[in-house]
Amino acid sequence: MTALIEVRNLTIRFRTDEGLVTAVEDVSFTLGKGEVMGLVGESGSGKSVTAKALMSLNARNAVYGEGSRITLHTETGPVEVLKLKTARDLKVVRGGAISMIFQEPMASFAPAITIGKQMVEQLQLHGDMSKARAREISVEMLDRVGISDPARRFDQYAFELSGGMRQRAMIAMALSTKPKLLIADEPTTALDVTIQAQVIDLMKDLVNEFHMGIVFITHDLGVIAQTVDKISVMYLGRLIEEGPVREVIRNPKHPYTQGLIAALPKLDDLDAPLTPVAGDIPSPLERPAGCVFHTRCPKLLGGVCRTALPGDTRVDATHRVACHLYPPGGAA
Repeated sequence: MTALIEVRNLTIRFRTDEGLVTAVEDVSFTLGKGEVMGLVGESGSGKSVTAKALMSLNARNAVYGEGSRITLHTETGPVEVLKLKTARDLKVVRGGAISMIFQEPMASFAPAITIGKQMVEQLQLHGDMSKARAREISVEMLDRVGISDPARRFDQYAFELSGGMRQRAMIAMALSTKPKLLIADEPTTALDVTIQAQVIDLMKDLVNEFHMGIVFITHDLGVIAQTVDKISVMYLGRLIEEGPVREVIRNPKHPYTQGLIAALPKLDDLDAPLTPVAGDIPSPLERPAGCVFHTRCPKLLGGVCRTALPGDTRVDATHRVACHLYPPGGAA
């Protein structure tokens, strides 16, 4: 599969009054064209910070590690995202080759400007087209994401639409520039299950039609299981398990991944108690040494977990785990 974006050794820290705080540490992954990757973990795991780095959207107090690289492969050649500095250069990753669906559309749409005007402005910013042509494309895209009477919705404000319709409008806006990569940050969290299913089906159709890559960020493993091709599990800024979604869900190796799956409600046993992952995710200001999960791990080995970072172990060619239970080179 042809690589669309490659992330290598991504480390992100933020300057704060308490000093440098690590949000993402040594993260590497590759996403191919037409591939959907699920980025999973609790709040505070570093999922959104990682995704925003792909578009260079993190706050100005973000400090990237010296060896961090994000390479976007475009039709005109590779682009080193972290080396883009000017607004003109950044247009390729901000609404050009990459678009993002944010978690809360009401925070993404300007409340005093119609949805259509915002869509037209974006299209004219990223392409040489007339206002009439930009309107035509915008209305067509609103129609394709299932919004009824798109010509009328085009002239409405975000607050006039329901939650599900706002999310669809956000998707339409993100897709109107025909990006190569779509970042979906918790796109179904605020939606009821019926609308969730419609949004998931829509995204699958769009992948097949446009052959775009998608980074799907969520904490909902149920949504992940029916949406993505591969899954990357994050905890406190580190990737701790990665592999094909069915393989990871059926054969989870890391104790954290096992805990996330065990915490899911069981529809075949409604009386079974829920079993959440014990403890709380530590503050980035109190980042533990060694394995970042050792403060909550039910399979703690002792000193090695508290003092040494685990290396990657290959379960097979596509499934890897970072845990001292599986020493590198040993059988997982």
